[in-house]
Amino acid sequence: MVETPAFLVADDHPMVREALASALAQAFPGARIATAAALPQVEAALEREPETDALLLDLDMPGMDGLTGVALLRSQHPIVPIIVVSAAREATVVRRAYEFGASAYIDKSAALEEIVRIVSAVLDGEVFDPPEEALADSFPQRASQLTPQQWRVLALMVQGDQNKQIAFKLGVGEATVKAHVTVILRKLGVRSRTQAVIEARGLALPPT
Repeated sequence: MVETPAFLVADDHPMVREALASALAQAFPGARIATAAALPQVEAALEREPETDALLLDLDMPGMDGLTGVALLRSQHPIVPIIVVSAAREATVVRRAYEFGASAYIDKSAALEEIVRIVSAVLDGEVFDPPEEALADSFPQRASQLTPQQWRVLALMVQGDQNKQIAFKLGVGEATVKAHVTVILRKLGVRSRTQAVIEARGLALPPT
């Protein structure tokens, strides 16, 4: 393990940044710890310290655009290990973070001791694998089978609209909406409209 590692903690919430930086400072005496609150600050910090030993990165931060920021940073700094620390728990998000080059993915609710343990492992050269649930068939994966029009219907269902209201907003017949709902339930592998809505609230639905 690196004796005096250089860390970059990137999160737009000051309390989260301070908590992570403090935990790293205690666990790695002498470590150099920089912080950032937006993607441009991350890029600037990595330009100043291109041999940063680990970047702890939040996905929901100004300029990140979610996983797009991970892919961008990976391409700009292919050697710097990226440890995503995020509140996003969707299996597809976790899996894609690894696909875009993250060395580890940590739930923000994890104890600081667990975060330090994973950071230590990454410093030792370990690259974590996505958890089984991120690889298995998941609701987001099934939802990806929906057509754009089915996405619009599902988004309106989540908003609480009934078939008649959905038909009016989309400019189609009510029978067409009923047919879409039937297909949506089948593709999502759920038995009821209510179950589909509950599950779909965890997805980022496109604007209608």
